[in-house]
Amino acid sequence: MTAAVTAQAQVKARQTPLELALRRFRKNKAGVLSAWVLAFMYLVALLSGFLAPYGITTQHEEFPFQRPQAVHVMHGDKLMRPFVYGFTKTRDPVTYLSTFAEDKSKPLPIRFFVRGDQYNFLGVFKSNIHLFGVQDGYYFPLGTDKFGRDLLSRTLVGSQVSLTVGLIGILISFSIGMVLGGVSGYFGGWVDNLIQRVVEVLLSFPRLPILLALSTIIPAKWPSTWVYLGIVAVLALIGWAGLARVVRGQVMSARNVDYVQAARALGSSDLRVILRHIMPNLSSFLIVTATLALPGYILGESALSFLGLGIKEPMTSWGLLLKDAQNFETLNLYPWLLLPGLMIVISVLAFNFMGDALRDAADTQSR
Repeated sequence: MTAAVTAQAQVKARQTPLELALRRFRKNKAGVLSAWVLAFMYLVALLSGFLAPYGITTQHEEFPFQRPQAVHVMHGDKLMRPFVYGFTKTRDPVTYLSTFAEDKSKPLPIRFFVRGDQYNFLGVFKSNIHLFGVQDGYYFPLGTDKFGRDLLSRTLVGSQVSLTVGLIGILISFSIGMVLGGVSGYFGGWVDNLIQRVVEVLLSFPRLPILLALSTIIPAKWPSTWVYLGIVAVLALIGWAGLARVVRGQVMSARNVDYVQAARALGSSDLRVILRHIMPNLSSFLIVTATLALPGYILGESALSFLGLGIKEPMTSWGLLLKDAQNFETLNLYPWLLLPGLMIVISVLAFNFMGDALRDAADTQSR
């Protein structure tokens, strides 16, 4: 028993800190599952044009607010390949609301690799091949919105905006926070006082009001791509202050460590000391912080788009799609419009679980 414990201790001693961290991370089942969920969601976002059966602007005016179509394999007593039934539209004489009933006279087989609306595959070349669809009819797996646009297609393509706004925002805000926080903590003096006063001013404002105020600066006539970049810039500009303060404290602690003092005594430049000796020790902290900060960017973009101050048509995002479900009456009649909200919940929870797992894995004192 003692020999086995000794051999296990020797194996651990030969492992690098990164290998030990990965080993601790793999023991967290929720964190690993969340990582796989996020990897799948980003893969779907990358291939959304191919996976979506229709374009996000394609309108089927005769099918507004159509409920999701169920998949069948039995047509009467006959076993068939998976298919759906088309819908016949009627109008209620009392409420004047459109209702849809399955037309069981003609099954519509679901086929793979069908031709449809054109899209940019991986942003490189144009294609009109979609993963699935039907011929001589329509297939709306998750129903349609008030303009007859396929909700599944808009949700898939909208994930590109909702999931990437956090990555780009983190890249910008962390670059600002690391530089200003590092300079503030390393040099101190009047530079530290100036940067910290700016940080305190930014942190003194409530997040949502300043977010709304900055978003109103974005001109309404801007193209959709410019609006997207503007939203990312707004989220990044208010997201770096907290990180800068934490990085300052970390750098102030690290600059007094023996090996940093030795490097400075040997004549190393300030830039070399910061990049080679201080920042590498902050890498695990920054990775964990970035992972835990990503949900805030997703929720921030969703809130702005939901309130009409974020992503604009013809682009789409999960927050913009939720704008169609703003009242109880709509949700009661068309509950499938809440699907984008479910995607927000799943992605935010996955990031939080994975961030907690990374934080535990990066903790060198954990067992």
